[in-house]
Amino acid sequence: MSVVVVGEALVDLTADEGDPTRFTAHPGGSPANVAVTLARLGTPVRFAGRLARDGFGRLLRAHLTGNGVDLSLCVDAAEPAGLAVVTRAADGHAEYAFHVTGTADWQWKTAELPHDLDADTLAIHTGSLALALAPGGPAIAVWLAEQRRAGRVISLDPNVRPAVLHDPRWYRPRLESWAGRSDIVKASVEDLAWVYPGEDPDGVALRWSVRGSALVVITHGAAGVDAVVDGQIVRRPARPATVADTVGAGDAVSGALLDWLARHDRLSRAALAAITPSEMATALDFAAEVAAVTVSRPGADPPHRDELGVAVTGSAESAGLA
Repeated sequence: MSVVVVGEALVDLTADEGDPTRFTAHPGGSPANVAVTLARLGTPVRFAGRLARDGFGRLLRAHLTGNGVDLSLCVDAAEPAGLAVVTRAADGHAEYAFHVTGTADWQWKTAELPHDLDADTLAIHTGSLALALAPGGPAIAVWLAEQRRAGRVISLDPNVRPAVLHDPRWYRPRLESWAGRSDIVKASVEDLAWVYPGEDPDGVALRWSVRGSALVVITHGAAGVDAVVDGQIVRRPARPATVADTVGAGDAVSGALLDWLARHDRLSRAALAAITPSEMATALDFAAEVAAVTVSRPGADPPHRDELGVAVTGSAESAGLA
C-alpha cells in the first residue's frame, strides 16, 4: 500500500527569533510536509512535485529523499523554487508572505502528471496552492477526477493562503467543487473563517459531509480537532506542548490521519463510509499527538514513529492544530 502526494515543495525562509535581519531556510510546502510526515511515520509515500534545479530545489530534493520520500513521480523543473517568508506572531502563529510567481510548482502540464499509477496506490493527497494557482491547478483537478474514477481515495487540505488567493468570492466555488469530489477533507477554522466569513465551522463541515465527503476534519488550533462521522461531530482536545511555532501543524494532522487510516485498513471509500465515531476519536488523538511534537520544535519537523508515545514536555499550553 502507498499514498501519492501531489503539490508544492517550497522553501520557508523563517525569521530568526531575536534578529529580524537573519532568516533560516527550512524545506516546506504543505503537500511536501504531508509526504514527510507519512514517511517518518512509516507509510510508503511518493511525492509528485515539480522540483527546481537551483540551490533551493536541491535542498528540497535532499530533504525529501533523506526522509524516505520516493521522488520517482517528480518533474525536474527549469523554473526556480518558490519561497515563503515566515514570521512568528506573539502567540507563535506563523504568518506567511509568498514569492511564487513563475516558480516551478505551478507549471504542471497534463502529460507531466502520473497517469499510470499501480494498484498499490490507495490514496492521493493534495491541496494548498497546488490546486488554486494557474496554469497547473486546473490540470491537477482534471487528473484527480481521473484518479477518483479509478477508485482511489482523494484527500484534500485546502490550507488557504489569503496572501496569494486575495478574494474569497473567487476561491469559494473552487473549494466547494474540490471538496465535493474528495473523500477526505481537512481544513482549519482559519481557512473557513476566510472562505466563509461568519459561518459556523461545524455547519460547513456538516454541509461538506452531506455533499459527499466521507470524512471531514476541522482543526481548531489550541481548542483541538473535530471530525464529522455519519452525521455526528467527534471532538478531541489538542495535546499539551510548548509551542516553538505552528509551521507544519496542519500538515502533520493530514499526514497522521492518512497514516492511521492506512494502518487500520480504512483507506478505501467503503471503509471510510463505515468508520465509527470511536475509531475516529482514536485517529484524531493520534493526529493531535503528531501535531504536538511538530509544534514543539521550529519549522515543519514532524516526528518519526519511535518518537511517539513519549510525553511531550513543556507547559500546559495546547499545541495549535492549524
